[in-house]
Amino acid sequence: MKVPVGFFQVLWSFVSFLPYFFLLFTLGLLKGAIIGPVVIGIIVISNSAVIIGLWPAHFIWTFYCVLRTKRLGPVLKMVVVVALPVPLILWPIVGIVGSLLGGIGFGFFAPLFATFEAVGENVADKCYHCFVDGCLSTIRGSWTAVQDFTDFCFHSYFSYMDELSEKVPEDEKPVDIRLSKLPSCFLASLIGVPVDVSLITAVALWKSPYMLYQGWKRLLEDLVGREGPFLETVCVPFAGLAILLWPLAVVGAVIAAVISSFFLGLYAGVIVHQEDSLLMGLAYIVSVVSLFDEYVNDLLYLSEGSCLPRPRYRRNMNPNQVKKNGQSNDTNRCRQGLFRLQLEKLLSILSLNFIVCVPLIQVWDWLFKSCEVNGRILLRDGLIDIMDIEECIVKGNCKKLGIKLPAWSIVQCLLASAKSNSSGLVISDDLELTKSNSPREKMFEWFIGPLLIMKEQIKQLQLDDKEETCLRELIMLGKNENPEDWDDSHFLSSDNVRKAQLQAIIRRLQGIVASMSRVPTFRRRFRNLVKMLYIEALQTGASANHIGEIPKSRYNTDSLVRSGDKEGRDETVMYYQQTRKNMTL
Repeated sequence: MKVPVGFFQVLWSFVSFLPYFFLLFTLGLLKGAIIGPVVIGIIVISNSAVIIGLWPAHFIWTFYCVLRTKRLGPVLKMVVVVALPVPLILWPIVGIVGSLLGGIGFGFFAPLFATFEAVGENVADKCYHCFVDGCLSTIRGSWTAVQDFTDFCFHSYFSYMDELSEKVPEDEKPVDIRLSKLPSCFLASLIGVPVDVSLITAVALWKSPYMLYQGWKRLLEDLVGREGPFLETVCVPFAGLAILLWPLAVVGAVIAAVISSFFLGLYAGVIVHQEDSLLMGLAYIVSVVSLFDEYVNDLLYLSEGSCLPRPRYRRNMNPNQVKKNGQSNDTNRCRQGLFRLQLEKLLSILSLNFIVCVPLIQVWDWLFKSCEVNGRILLRDGLIDIMDIEECIVKGNCKKLGIKLPAWSIVQCLLASAKSNSSGLVISDDLELTKSNSPREKMFEWFIGPLLIMKEQIKQLQLDDKEETCLRELIMLGKNENPEDWDDSHFLSSDNVRKAQLQAIIRRLQGIVASMSRVPTFRRRFRNLVKMLYIEALQTGASANHIGEIPKSRYNTDSLVRSGDKEGRDETVMYYQQTRKNMTL
């Protein structure tokens, strides 16, 4: 678009923008007021029922797994058992209050944002979509949120606890603390929590007016000059919305500071244990306030460093990290553009088009699409059968499909990336995932880093086509604990070192997939994938003898199509109809 130049052009652009914006804002508020109570009721009532209903099981199973685990030493286990009742008793309160706040935020802001999205450049019939968008989709989204939360409480939590109670390798030492250090650790935490919470809260409140002023100043400057987020027409409504909602961002930042200060105060006990000194823990309590103040100053373009004292709280601490004469020598960092990046991040969230989430969604979609394609191939080749699908759908035992199928799909990606000499992971013909363009979420970085390492390891092994074919069978059907497990397989190489390297890659990859399976979204989408594979098996006549034994009333494809979330239902219906059409032809 042509950016207006001159005072009168800028003034006219600003004046003409205001009525347009306030009409959309009023309509969005009205839709939020109507849809919000419905969404709040769905989320709060459903989540509360899940929390209260599962609370006895969570309480008992948590104690059982902690007492059974070998990962914790006796002293630390005793401390955890004594402290466990507090978070377990608080969990229903925190869960219900969190559901209430989440329901308010989603039920109110989702229709508001959808109203602004309806006036995008690529939207036809804008007037109709301004009134309709964000109504039914928000209600469906609330049910999806309830389903994901239920999956977390039913599946993910128990999976984490089961992993805690599993057997540990003989060479792994349990984590423990010395009993003689406990009094000083508790004392440091008891002092640190009230001191740090009060001081960090005071600093956050003192600096909040500066944050409010700096944010509004930057946004208004961009609005008048049509720069930054106001440069593109599609971003203008959301940037204007950010001006009104910026106080909420400031309030959120203060609340986040208060919550984090509690854990920062507790960490003083960890410092005491690590440094074996109560004085070091007390020094940390004072230093962390100075560190927080310095970070806020950097964020708000205030004076560098902090005037608060920062004593040494680690024995091997770099002298340059200690404050001297009220100045900080370890803040040689890039300050230009920092606050603008924070604003742009907020604006991206407000537009529901957060730039970091786009590749994450693409990667997530690629994984399930790859599992769908590979699932059909494995079903055709007999490496998975109708019994595996039946066990996953009916009994909920998806260990083979839920772990091995995604693992094989990722292995194929690693093989293709290694052959193409890519610096990252080739997940499609036009998309290569590298460290520079990958999502910035910390959890995703924990996954992408090991995958890049495994790709380089596979590249060095230089597998041929026959080995790759055999590797697929070994991942889906074989055991991968020892090199001798592959002796009866068709794997050509007799090199035990080579076998051990591949088995280590497979085990590590299956561990990564097991961690991914605990994400509630994974479980919901994978259920829809299994339903499509089941329909595929029925339509292609896979394992016909076994299928004939399945009662139709128990395994009805129409009931499978009706279950699941809307996205999964639509995909299942379309695929089912297309499959039926192809068979008819």
